[in-house]
Amino acid sequence: MDSDLSHPGWRRGFWSLMATQFQTAFSDNALKNLIILIVLGSAVPQEERNTHVALAGALFAAPFILFSMLGGWLADRFSKQRVMTMVKLAEIGIMLFAAAALAWGHAALELAAIFLMGCHSAIFAPSKYGILPEILPHDRLSWGNGILELLTFLGIIFGIAASGLLAETFAGAQGLSGLILALLALLGWWLSRGITPVPAANPTCAPRINPVTDLWARLMSMKQDRDLWRANWGNAGFFFVAALVQMNLMIYAQDVLHLSKSKNAYLNLALALGIGFGSVAAGYASRGRIEYRLVPIGAVGLALCSIPMGMAGVGFTPFVLCLIGLGFAAGLFIVPIAAVLQHRPAPEDKGGVQGAANVLSFIGILAASGVQWISFQTLNLTPGQVFWVCGACALLTGAYSAISRGRFIRGEA
Repeated sequence: MDSDLSHPGWRRGFWSLMATQFQTAFSDNALKNLIILIVLGSAVPQEERNTHVALAGALFAAPFILFSMLGGWLADRFSKQRVMTMVKLAEIGIMLFAAAALAWGHAALELAAIFLMGCHSAIFAPSKYGILPEILPHDRLSWGNGILELLTFLGIIFGIAASGLLAETFAGAQGLSGLILALLALLGWWLSRGITPVPAANPTCAPRINPVTDLWARLMSMKQDRDLWRANWGNAGFFFVAALVQMNLMIYAQDVLHLSKSKNAYLNLALALGIGFGSVAAGYASRGRIEYRLVPIGAVGLALCSIPMGMAGVGFTPFVLCLIGLGFAAGLFIVPIAAVLQHRPAPEDKGGVQGAANVLSFIGILAASGVQWISFQTLNLTPGQVFWVCGACALLTGAYSAISRGRFIRGEA
């Protein structure tokens, strides 16, 4: 087993990566949800409003399906640190474009900015996940994933919370919100330069242009490893549930709890605290190994916490407590799955595997946009009942992992 001594100087590069990832998750979600809040606050019919919310989620997810395999190839072909630095440089230009779109109040350009940020994150993700095993000692991989998931979801939730503050603070002058996000992108580029430089894992790999054929080849390769196969589908199921919860929470806060945009921060903070504690707890509970048993435990927790959230008349305090529990269970669920995706592939294939995992996870997110639309427009479900859908899907995902692979229950390595 590796030790800290076999990876000298890993701490500075690791924490630079963590800071860069936090800024990325924060800015992605601050921009996307700021535009959603602008739509929610506009004088449009409710049906059109809900369609726009689903469209924004779909536009952010689509690039992950189109370009994640390209991001995986770049992560294998070049230094992952170099790829991340160049992507963060591109983010500065994207945020300046977003600032102009927000200043003009042009809806089509605002949605285009969401799409471009999705492209940025699709290329960034395989390198950020693939580099962890290269800069961390093996016995710290689960711990590192716990920290990564903690900061990722904190970035997501605080980005959502910040979007409410930006929407209210700069009402009528949203170009300033875009400029703030552009400055944060500049900070993210500077932070990315501190990530540990690593050599290219597979500098001779041929370009992979067609995302469909490349994805199929990766899936057939991963199918030979049962743990890797299960982890990929568990990862996709998790992000489906997470996206559905995130989109539905914004509508629930406005339509059921009647909260202001800034007070949405209370709900987002509750979810962030839960995810943070759950991710860190999963990292420490793993004790230097991949603790498979946390996956079904997290799935059951997600399902149980969703039940009170869907009940009519649930009070604000019980709802918030359930959100914290939901986040805690989510942290337990995703940390071991992420560790499997990073640990099991061969070094020269880690980028490609992460690219394929991203495609599957964002197919899940895209599906969540469709399920949200169907839930409201066709099934006429209430926002609370949509949380029951989330819980049922989480339970099915956890059951698949546990029943089809006994070691998820027994905790075998």
